[in-house]
Amino acid sequence: MDLIQDIIDRAKANPQHIVFPEGTEERTLKAADRLLRDGIVRITLIGDPYSIRSRAHDLGLRNIEKATLLDPKKHAKKQDYIDLLLQLRKAKGLTEEQAAILVEDPLYLGCLMIKAGDADGELAGAINATGDVLRPALQIIKTTPGISCVSGIFMMFLPHGDYGDNGLLLFADCAVMPNPTATELAQIAISSAESARAIANIEPRIAMLSFSTKGSAHHEMVDKVVEATRLAKEQAPDLQLDGELQLDAALVGKVRLPRSRLPVALWQVRPTS
Repeated sequence: MDLIQDIIDRAKANPQHIVFPEGTEERTLKAADRLLRDGIVRITLIGDPYSIRSRAHDLGLRNIEKATLLDPKKHAKKQDYIDLLLQLRKAKGLTEEQAAILVEDPLYLGCLMIKAGDADGELAGAINATGDVLRPALQIIKTTPGISCVSGIFMMFLPHGDYGDNGLLLFADCAVMPNPTATELAQIAISSAESARAIANIEPRIAMLSFSTKGSAHHEMVDKVVEATRLAKEQAPDLQLDGELQLDAALVGKVRLPRSRLPVALWQVRPTS
């Protein structure tokens, strides 16, 4: 399965409006130019319009003119976004003066556009740290109902199809939650399964990873994975999910225990040790 081409085809069939807060960054501009050239998404680039056009010209990018360029310091909906941010954060002590400053931050502005229904998604992180990208998203967009934590996904494409789904493996969470609780780990498994369906259009098979397989070791970190597995099964009983498992037991049929519910692991939720 050519997953990237499948994603592109689905995106073309239903073009979304994506915000790029890092509007003058080279890789961001090159990606935007290609997306606009191929008609995959509608794009808003946040930044000084002159600087964006100048940088695009220097890079020889011809399609950036198809994007909407939004100056974070001066645009028609600035006060609307100030009011929205105040509404969302006033209980946390945010003042109007502070809100007026934050809405000029492209990372906050991008999230406010999504919250207001003026955009469908955001792409950032090329020149900003993960924490800086996630902070406004947590404050403004928030998490899906029933999910209290944010998690990340790594997609690994193997050159052969022996493991995963035709060589596709997804690992969560390897970047955002350094030491999730059992409850958070269960939520990561469930939300990652939803992401697998949405992004890869596949039915996920989840292995809750540990340095122990079905009681082969005893440790509080193992206990946490065991509890997370129980919670995930309780909350999403239809998921193909098993644990606690070491990586080889999750992936290799000859190693896997006969009683495992997991025929071939597609998703691995990382161990917390």
